[in-house]
Parts: sequence; structure tokens; C-alpha cells
Amino acid sequence: METPGRRERKKAATRQALADAALKLFLERGYDQVSIRDIADAADVSTTTLFKHFTGKEALVFDEAQDREANLIAAVREREAGQSVVEALREYVLATWLPLTAHPQYPEFTALVSGTPALQEYGERMWTRHAAALGAAIAEDAGADHDDVASRALARFVLDIPALTRGTSDPRKAVEEIFDLLTHGWR
Repeated sequence: METPGRRERKKAATRQALADAALKLFLERGYDQVSIRDIADAADVSTTTLFKHFTGKEALVFDEAQDREANLIAAVREREAGQSVVEALREYVLATWLPLTAHPQYPEFTALVSGTPALQEYGERMWTRHAAALGAAIAEDAGADHDDVASRALARFVLDIPALTRGTSDPRKAVEEIFDLLTHGWR
């Protein structure tokens, strides 16, 4: 793997500084009491620089990995021989979502998101925006049309898991219960 150059490292550091400053301010003051200017000032950058890295305040809260959609599709297409699509997606969610729930600031983050309707909506839209691409990959794998409703439904259910499990006392158990439902159906 190629080591990122100085410019890429600096951009990544600026992006992280902005996300860290935003979360700190949001947790201290509340989302609605923090302006874009406050965040830029706390990270010692201009608002123009902030907007080069993030589309707005909501995006600062959900500092999402850029390649999430590609990773979701890879979980389907590059799974081990004999492994079902549902099991591959279970592994992906457990590997990517659960570490976030173990972060020390997760309870505060959950309270922030749960207490801010704009953040709840953005967070759900952010995660589920990949539903069409994931649904198409699932359909392709199953030999179905790219707009197969069952494939789209499975994609949507999987992508709703973070919202459904946010704030639960045992996120792993909740994720496993949802995947058991997807695997075995309603009992």
C-alpha cells in the first residue's frame, strides 16, 4: 500500500481537526448553539477551508469514510465461497459498526444525535444512501434484475441497522438479533 504524500496527510489532518473541534463544541454547547464560524475558529481554519472538507454542520458530526459504498459492495462480491450474502453483511456490520459503539464518547454522541432531529435524519440518510448500489450488488449476485425489490429490501434493512441499534444497551446483541431475523425470518 502506498503511503499518502504530505499534501494528503495535511488534508486528512485538517479534516480530522475540524471533525474533532465540531464534536467537542457540539457536546459542550449543543448542536444548535454552535455555528460554522465557531468550528472553523476552533480548528484554526477559514470557513472556506471547512466547506472544502464538509458540506455542512451535519456532515461534521458524521465524519464518514469516503469508501463506505465500495466496502459494502465488496462485502457482497468478495465474500468467501459458500458464505451467504446475509452472513457477509453481518460480518461487515459487526466489523464496522460495533467499534464505533465501543468508543468512550459513544453515549454522549448518541445523546447528541438522538436529541437533535436534524442529526437523526442526516445520520439515517447518510447510511442508507447506499441502498440502491448495495441492492443492485445483491440482485446481481442472486441473478435477479438490478431493481429486484427483495434485494433492495435486504440492502435497506442492513443499512438501517445503525439507526435501529443506536442507544441499545448491547449493540452486538441487537445487531445479531436483526441478522438472525434476516436469516431465519420472523418467528
